[in-house]
Amino acid sequence: MKKMILLAAGVCGVFGLGYVTGAGAAPKPHVFELRTYVTPEGKLDDLKARFRDHTLKIFEKHGMKNVVYGVPSDAPASQNTLIYLLQHDSREAAKKSWDDFRTDPNWLKARDASEKNGKLTTKVESIFLDPVDFSPMK
Repeated sequence: MKKMILLAAGVCGVFGLGYVTGAGAAPKPHVFELRTYVTPEGKLDDLKARFRDHTLKIFEKHGMKNVVYGVPSDAPASQNTLIYLLQHDSREAAKKSWDDFRTDPNWLKARDASEKNGKLTTKVESIFLDPVDFSPMK
């Protein structure tokens, strides 16, 4: 018998659903990837448009779950920084997803079109997170 468990995430009010099968079974944990992009001056809106119009859909196509996107509340980072969180089934799944994404013709077309007036990032940072046992979102 399946029991539905609502996992309330503390990350910007996002909710995830997990299913438990059998007595005492725990939901399979995921791995999360926190990514930070810093843009050249004046390019943040262009980067946000590329994500809004293209990137999120292509991420989903390649098995990456979009969890949350945001900009810092305070300047100066609010003027040039996009931070987002992805969910993957595993580190291996993340690697495969990224490899497939980087060669996706739709991504290459969107990237090239959005960078016709210059690159949209000066720095990209990626940190993988393994949920701890008390994390509301696993």
